[in-house]
Amino acid sequence: MTDRTAEAPSSATLSSTLVGRLRNAIMRGDLMPGTRLNLDRMRASFGVSLSPLREALCRLENDGLVTIVDQRGYRVTPVSAENLAEVIRLRVELEGMALREAIQHGDIAWEGRILAALHQLNRCKRSARSSIEEQEVWELAHRAFHAELIAACRMPLLQQFCATLHDQSDRYRRIFLKTHTPDRNVAEEHAAIADAVIKRRVREASAILRAHIERTGRNIQTALDHGLCST
Repeated sequence: MTDRTAEAPSSATLSSTLVGRLRNAIMRGDLMPGTRLNLDRMRASFGVSLSPLREALCRLENDGLVTIVDQRGYRVTPVSAENLAEVIRLRVELEGMALREAIQHGDIAWEGRILAALHQLNRCKRSARSSIEEQEVWELAHRAFHAELIAACRMPLLQQFCATLHDQSDRYRRIFLKTHTPDRNVAEEHAAIADAVIKRRVREASAILRAHIERTGRNIQTALDHGLCST
């Protein structure tokens, strides 16, 4: 006798898969800020019932990527100068705190993982002519590098908050890059952060990370002020 429950993916598995697919679509800008999400259309497109779809959307709402509309519908969270400023300010404060904690507790193996993540990031292609696949590989390596910087922080909730804020910050940055060519040597900035961290220069590492995050915020803020990222 066949065990059907073993054959069919669980609701939780379906929900996690949907979260990943929708998150990627939002982060890439395939689903632009303010886009209304039609549940019936999405259900048919993904071939799922409403239950795992609603669960996935609730999880994305908790991450600030989706907003409830009229108590029943959903849309991709709009972008705004006010929200960007809040995200950047919180990211500076919380990621800086997590970095200081990580430097205090990190061991040599952690240092090695930072250098490995930086090396992998530097090997990824990223330019205006990069393919979508190459851009996605860079984004994954970029996220892995920033995650490794604070991986030795012994405060799981703080790491979780940092991850959520990084998601929201990255969404703004990736929308910005759809219409703007990078005008910074981000590789040098990453190398400077890693160098200060490995040398355990807490104040220097925190200051460089702060400048790195705030520079991104200022660039996107300028674009928002000129309506270049408006929805």
